[in-house]
Amino acid sequence: MRQDGFEESPVWNEFQWESHLNEIEKRSEQLRRFITSDPKGNTPRWISLLQESLDELDAVEAFIEEELLLDEAYFPDDEDDWEDDDEEIDDDDFFFEDSSMPFMADDYDEDEDDDFDYGEEWKELSEDFTYSDYGSIENLNIYCEARNFAVDILKWAEAIPDHLQTKQVHEFIISILKISAKLAGGYSFGFEQDVLGGNIAYTKKALYSANDALAYLQKMKREPFIVDSIYSRFHSRLFEIRNDIGIYVQEMRDRFEYGVE
Repeated sequence: MRQDGFEESPVWNEFQWESHLNEIEKRSEQLRRFITSDPKGNTPRWISLLQESLDELDAVEAFIEEELLLDEAYFPDDEDDWEDDDEEIDDDDFFFEDSSMPFMADDYDEDEDDDFDYGEEWKELSEDFTYSDYGSIENLNIYCEARNFAVDILKWAEAIPDHLQTKQVHEFIISILKISAKLAGGYSFGFEQDVLGGNIAYTKKALYSANDALAYLQKMKREPFIVDSIYSRFHSRLFEIRNDIGIYVQEMRDRFEYGVE
């Protein structure tokens, strides 16, 4: 039994990963507050991002990148290990010899490596590899839907008069932005068995953010800045995104439990 209460296992499940990720979030909260607010704390982050960005899509992508950097801040850094390894390299270790060595001249062809890299690039363009370490998140439909919805929400929010931009409005917008950010964070873990639990745990945070956003939206239903037609459209899209994330989580759970490839 390990000190944290988990039994020794070569592969963490989603709940072990979730505990680990929650601890990271707690430890990075001070850094998050420093980065995500202006010195006086008067300007919500989504407004600052819009002011600093070229357009709404640029602002959404800036938020996603910022979230990933903040959550990554307390992951172990192995750079020192690499440096130690470099110091211990033996002269007989041919993998680290330069290209002037005889075996390199006889057996190594740089063009072969280029061909290999080129051969892998097409997988990022193919939807067949979306659920693999070779795929691209741009082919993950739920991520694209969430990101596009966030862009539309920012366009709508910009038109809300300043005096009507309540804390509830700000919380709603941040929850919407977090959906695509957490989906991206989960995807970055990959789909191999040893990290799939982390993907699931991180993706569940997108699901929680979608639920939060739905709750905030329902509370704003009677506000003067959101007419019935806009409310219905937002609610319908957000409800569908939330459900699709739930299905996506279940699909990954099946992969984890049954080793589905």
